[in-house]
Amino acid sequence: MDWFEPIRAYCERNDPGFWAEPANALSNGAFLLAAAASARRAFRAEPPDRACLALAGLIAVVGLGSFLFHTLAIYAALLADVIPIALFIYAYLTLALRRFLRLSPTRVAAATAGFVLFGFALTPMLDGLAGADVSSLTNGSIDYLPALLALFGMAAAVLGRPEARILNTGWRLAGIGVLFLVSLVARTADQAVCAAWPTGTHALWHLMNAAVLYALVATAIRHREAAG
Repeated sequence: MDWFEPIRAYCERNDPGFWAEPANALSNGAFLLAAAASARRAFRAEPPDRACLALAGLIAVVGLGSFLFHTLAIYAALLADVIPIALFIYAYLTLALRRFLRLSPTRVAAATAGFVLFGFALTPMLDGLAGADVSSLTNGSIDYLPALLALFGMAAAVLGRPEARILNTGWRLAGIGVLFLVSLVARTADQAVCAAWPTGTHALWHLMNAAVLYALVATAIRHREAAG
C-alpha cells in the first residue's frame, strides 16, 4: 500500500488540495467543543472524574485526527482518523461495563476482548452472507455497527438494573443510540447525495457524532454522581 496515495472518499472532495473538503474539515471543530465541555464537566465533578477526563482527551484527538484525514486525504492520515475512534469505543465500553453494570475487572476485560474480536469478524461475515462488499455499499459505515449494537445492548442491560432505572441511565443511553443511528445514516448517505448536494452529508456525521460522544461522557459522569 502507498501510504501517501490520495483518497477521495467523500463527495465534497474534487481535487487533492488541502482545503478541498472545507465543510468536512472545519466541522471537526465540534469534537473540540465536545472535548472541552466534557473536560469541564469531569473537572467539576466531586471528586474530578479522571476516567472521563481521559475520554475527553480522546474526543479531542478524534477531532484532530479527522481534521488531518479530511485535509491531507492520504492513507497515512486515515490511521489518525480511525485509531482514536476505536480507542474511544473500547475505552468507553470498558468504563460502562465497570461503572454501569459493576462487572469485575476480569469480566470487563473478557467482555471488551470479545467485543474487539466481534468487531473484526462482523464485516467479513456480512460480506459472505450478502455476497458483496458491505463496506462499499454502506460507505464504510458498517464498521460502526458493532458500536451501535453495543450501545443499544448496554442500554438494555442497564435498564434491567434497579438503581440504573432510577437514574434513567438506560434511557439516556438508548436516546444516545438513536442519535448515533441518525448520524450513521448521514455518514452512509454522503456519496448517494452528491448530485443533489455537492457538499455531501459527512459534515453532519461529525456534528452529530460530536454530540454523541459528549452525551456519552456526560451520562457516565452523571451516573457516578447520582449513584454515589
